[in-house]
Amino acid sequence: MSKSALVLTLFISWTLLLLVVMEVLRSHLVVTGRSRSNEFDPENTNLSPFMQRLARAHANCLEGLPVFGGLLVVALAAGRNGVTDPLAPWLLGARVVQSSIHLASLSVAAVNARFAAFVVQVAIGIYWAWALVVH
Repeated sequence: MSKSALVLTLFISWTLLLLVVMEVLRSHLVVTGRSRSNEFDPENTNLSPFMQRLARAHANCLEGLPVFGGLLVVALAAGRNGVTDPLAPWLLGARVVQSSIHLASLSVAAVNARFAAFVVQVAIGIYWAWALVVH
């Protein structure tokens, strides 16, 4: 499996892990009677700040997956994963860092660090798009 294929699989897996954690925590709230199953909104705004951050971290992954995952799929389908392989692990690392910071804090320093991790992903995406189209 190429690095690009592995990273795409791990990106999807990371998104799935965040979803599973969110649903396990929501299920726990329902089973223990602290929430009713029809009380959850998509952003968890009626729950703890951590649950709200978890919902946003998951949504951020879903928002990035079509863009970054799409570029990886194009490279793989076109047999051009030589373009994406070198930076694919960096993209995944920046995504995991962004999500982890999001889960940990909303302080100014944390938001700035999270944004820096996002900028790394965007820069990689721009490079990939350019390289896939131009070369």
